[in-house]
Amino acid sequence: MQIRALDLSDDATATTVHRIGHAAYAVEAELIGFGGIPALSESLAEMRHTDLRWVGAFSESGALAGFLAWASEPEDGVSIDRLCVDPAWFRQGVASSLLRHALTEVFPGRPVTVTTGAANAPAVTLYERLGFRRGPDFSPVPGLTMASFGRAAESTPWEGGRGSSDLA
Repeated sequence: MQIRALDLSDDATATTVHRIGHAAYAVEAELIGFGGIPALSESLAEMRHTDLRWVGAFSESGALAGFLAWASEPEDGVSIDRLCVDPAWFRQGVASSLLRHALTEVFPGRPVTVTTGAANAPAVTLYERLGFRRGPDFSPVPGLTMASFGRAAESTPWEGGRGSSDLA
């Protein structure tokens, strides 16, 4: 996998990111039993106008396999907004590669937060394996339970679930 920045002002890139995001969130909706994930109803134009930075993982043939998007937070923190993998690339290490790259190359040494559906076992396992500490669960709307995760600035992505986060 080659990981590089994504330019959503490019029509083809934005369309592919939107398609992958929709497909990935449709699978998550099934996993967590909640079809109201905001990204599922987000238009291409709305996605392009989010205040996020984007990186993508590309196969050897140049196909976009997944992406990660984030926003900077106060105190030099980072909030991961989206980590999506094309279902055709599930269980091939794409999400792990994207997250490891982001933690070591894009925003190294910065505290990171992320949320996911509490019943999304693959995502929960990924974050815990890469040193995130689970914080409190919360319900933003009836029928949806979200899990929050934090990773301290000094954590490294290969610490597994033993991260030294104080963000929980």
